Amino acid sequence: MTPTPRQPATVRHAARLADAALAALTVVGVMTGVLAAEVHESPWEGLIQLSLFLGALMFVRRRLPMTVLLLSIAAIFVYRAGSHFQGGWIWPAWAAYFSAATTRHVRWAALVGVAQLVHATVDFWPVLDRNVGRFVIHIAGEGLLLVLFITAGLAYASVARWRERLRESDGRARDAEERLRVSREVHDIVAHTLAVVGVQLNVAADALQEAPDEAAAALRLAQNVRNRAMADLASLIGVLRDGPGDTAPQPDLAALHMLAADARAAGLDVVLDERGDPSAVPAAPAVAVHRVVQEALTNTLKHAGASKVEVIVEYGARSVTVEIKDDGRAGHDGSGIMERHGLIGMRERVSALGGSLTVGPVPDGFAVRAEIPVAGSKA
Repeated sequence: MTPTPRQPATVRHAARLADAALAALTVVGVMTGVLAAEVHESPWEGLIQLSLFLGALMFVRRRLPMTVLLLSIAAIFVYRAGSHFQGGWIWPAWAAYFSAATTRHVRWAALVGVAQLVHATVDFWPVLDRNVGRFVIHIAGEGLLLVLFITAGLAYASVARWRERLRESDGRARDAEERLRVSREVHDIVAHTLAVVGVQLNVAADALQEAPDEAAAALRLAQNVRNRAMADLASLIGVLRDGPGDTAPQPDLAALHMLAADARAAGLDVVLDERGDPSAVPAAPAVAVHRVVQEALTNTLKHAGASKVEVIVEYGARSVTVEIKDDGRAGHDGSGIMERHGLIGMRERVSALGGSLTVGPVPDGFAVRAEIPVAGSKA
């Protein structure tokens, strides 16, 4: 219930406003209630002092709830001792009882209330001989108010705890979603880089003796791919350090030609066929298209033994259709950890946007096909 220094400034500001409002309500309520219940003339100075004192206590009620309750009761005792006020013992301390009931001290608050109710009964006992009905109504009303104030505090505390658990649950869900997003990004960057660099290193090793120029070119390409991957990882790590409010630079549809060029340099005959207008595709579907193509080419390089890959991207008014088909051996979707995570990542990206993904063998090869909505996607 008490704002801690780690809470946002807006929460602390709202708490201070609530305390000020409760203080003002206490001052007005006590003065109005006492004046309405007075039978004999009561000193204004004492009433003003009591009201202001009870109101001022509201500013420390969060840190010292039981102290505020006990001081409130003591102030009521002092006021009654110097006046003819007979309007009740419990209700002037209503805010103090409510505040104490919102804390772990609720049992002590209830015990103090019962003790005060017993004292009120003794104090009002002479009325019993003159007017039994008035005595019963007065004591029952005091008891009812005590139950009402404590119950209201308990209900408020329960609602606050429920909201806190809901915020924590939402926070955990956001953290899990962020971890999943980061894991997909890391996998896509690292897996593609390792696949291309691995092929180029094999080319360099085979050509080192007989064709040093070819080996040097392969090493330069491997170095370029590695540098791009390091830049992407550095951006991602920077986002993680700076906080969830920032976003890492995301690949776009223009980078599909770079993916195709990397695969061609690794020995694949890649045909990239783009149909329609890519400029109308929003950022989220564009990233998903890029990552699907990247993962499919990576798996082809690592597992297919293929010589040719055809990548068809069709940009429609409502969706983007991506199909990657190679002439390698069927069933090369991979069995290693990176490959399993790659396929899972593709499915998660596509399904998060309300799309569909199919992966499997086709006549004379293997195909990956994704349909990703553009308009009205869940993203």
